[in-house]
Amino acid sequence: MIIPYKQVCRKLAMGMLALMPSEKDLRQLQKTITLYETDPAHKLYLWKENQKIIGVIGVCIKNQKEVILQHLSVLPSFRNQGIAGKMVAELQQLFPQAVLTTNEHTSSISRYHQFSMPLVNNNDKGFTHHMH
Repeated sequence: MIIPYKQVCRKLAMGMLALMPSEKDLRQLQKTITLYETDPAHKLYLWKENQKIIGVIGVCIKNQKEVILQHLSVLPSFRNQGIAGKMVAELQQLFPQAVLTTNEHTSSISRYHQFSMPLVNNNDKGFTHHMH
């Protein structure tokens, strides 16, 4: 289940974000987590299964119609089990009127096509996911 990020989980969230190539540098990682903690337009969520936090998903809310997927990471031992797709599906429930757009770090969202989520190529921005 998707749960809102709280600062008490800072180290855990940073560890999962650090699994993304764009967040390997410690300064960049600290900048990213601080952005999620201080900017109300940036929201970070954790994914919890069986009382364990195993994933993280971060978005930038542009407006009620557009949400940009900024970060998506699942612990390596839980990958290839459909968790990322479940995370995106629950994100869809949080923002039912929005179009989910990817950035250069999350353009691999096209993988979730297997979860019956319609994707539209959004020129150089990656893909968009039309949430229903």
